[in-house]
Amino acid sequence: MLVVAGCTSDSSGDPASTIVRTTTSIAGASVMGIERDTAAACPAQTAADSGAGPAVNRHVVHTEGTSEVPSDPQRIVVLDSASMDAVCALGLWERVVGAATGVDSPQPSYLGTGISNIPSIGPVSAPNVEAIADTKPDLILGSTPTSDDLYAKLGAVAPTVFAGSDPVYWKAQFALAGQALGRAEAAAGELRRYEEDATRVGASLNASQSQASVVRFGTRNVQLEGPASFPGQILGDIGAQRPPVQRLTDTPTADIPADRLADAEGDIIYVLFDGSGGRSYGIDVMKSDQWQDLGAVADRRVFVAEDQIWNGNGLTAARAVLDDLQATFNGYSS
Repeated sequence: MLVVAGCTSDSSGDPASTIVRTTTSIAGASVMGIERDTAAACPAQTAADSGAGPAVNRHVVHTEGTSEVPSDPQRIVVLDSASMDAVCALGLWERVVGAATGVDSPQPSYLGTGISNIPSIGPVSAPNVEAIADTKPDLILGSTPTSDDLYAKLGAVAPTVFAGSDPVYWKAQFALAGQALGRAEAAAGELRRYEEDATRVGASLNASQSQASVVRFGTRNVQLEGPASFPGQILGDIGAQRPPVQRLTDTPTADIPADRLADAEGDIIYVLFDGSGGRSYGIDVMKSDQWQDLGAVADRRVFVAEDQIWNGNGLTAARAVLDDLQATFNGYSS
């Protein structure tokens, strides 16, 4: 019988994250990742692209235009968690001299406690341009500008690249972040290694023989995560099947009525909570007779995923999802 576990790093102030790390079971479903090793989340520093040097600049085409960036940036400012995930995945987090911070926690806890100690340059929703300038960056990396004039203001401080924020395109966005960081070759190699690992994990789990359901509870809604969603793509990468009703083709996610929980059925169900409100509503639903009648619930094959990871956007998060799948896909909830 499998008992799953979550991160041990500090995430004070993040109610949903704290629940995931201190509780082994929620409404009869085991919580995944309680013993996640965040110390190993960011690998060693990757090598700069061929031909890089202090006097070499390169042009990077991104969502807001074209920027001339250093070929091997030394002082990086990061504007959001997806960009920090990319910096972590390429082993460059110790070059980050300032980072925008979230509302509930400085940085995603799955990236490790060291990253949480990086100086703040203001909130993700409104980074402080003066604070950014004070760090003397040679590269500013983000996903999407939070205001119409932000790109111009940041461009006056240092070369700025926005890689995009839609998790549907997380692999392309990671590749673009790799270009901005002078690591296009390393980013391609890391993506290739991830896909090889996903194939290996899927084969070891015989994943193609099971239909995996992914359900995310909001404050008042039940959402199915389809194949194009972030967790849906990773399930696809290991070769897992999806229940027919969850094989969405024109949208990454879809809401279902709370009285139609049969759409959540699968051989195994992964549950996500959107914050403390999603947890409260989700627990109420999971205690209902309709939820308890699901076959996966009766078989004790329901697991609670960490929303910050499974609803993420980046290679480091994808690898953490792979770890969760390897630990639970053929297991049983405690």
